[in-house]
Amino acid sequence: MILDIYKDALEYSAKDWKTLVILGVICLFSFLLLPVFLLTGYNYRVINTAVHGVINGRDPMPGFDDIIRMFVDGVKVVIVQIAYMLVPFIVFIIFAVIAGQLSGIASSALMIIGCIITFALIVVACLMDQMGICHMAYNDGAFTKAFAISEIKEVIDEIGWFNCIATYLGLIIITIVIATVVTAIIYGIFTVFGISGAILGADPSGIFVLGVLINSLVTMFIVGPYLSIFNARSIGLLYTMQI
Repeated sequence: MILDIYKDALEYSAKDWKTLVILGVICLFSFLLLPVFLLTGYNYRVINTAVHGVINGRDPMPGFDDIIRMFVDGVKVVIVQIAYMLVPFIVFIIFAVIAGQLSGIASSALMIIGCIITFALIVVACLMDQMGICHMAYNDGAFTKAFAISEIKEVIDEIGWFNCIATYLGLIIITIVIATVVTAIIYGIFTVFGISGAILGADPSGIFVLGVLINSLVTMFIVGPYLSIFNARSIGLLYTMQI
């Protein structure tokens, strides 16, 4: 089932290349901060489509209509993510403050324990926050449903904690592999060009700079948006495993 989710998401993310370019343009201006909410808002639409769809279905790619609503949805998603991550952050700060009052082995031991507990809480918080966003989307965008802890826990219990964690680990691995392979191919091509130019007596520095520029553009306008949609789609489909 998890492999089916990956297969669906990989194919779905490549449905409309124009969408990837549009998301890349939005990403280009993300330093202004406001476009970030449009990006998260679009990913929310992808999740919303997934939680109301089926694996290997013919779900359409969301459009860019009603920008205001997309922006508001993005704000809601960011708030949910921050809220869930506050718990492990606060726990870590508490351990750090207490450890700061101690010295020697006691301080180090407490910090190690604190880091272990914080890491465990981060894993749980990530699962709860992603499933919370899916739960919000499934319930017509009801913001309170993102924090319906008991309901979200039931969803994760039905899917299976192992399945959830395994799916997320797989997403991380696939994301890293795709990004690394694309970058390696681009740099490999321009390295060959650069070496060839150097053999012919040309200055290869310009070719290497062009390679860096091309890699940045491909990452921003194609790979980045593609992986963003891939992850959002996968998370939404994971949620449907309990329905």
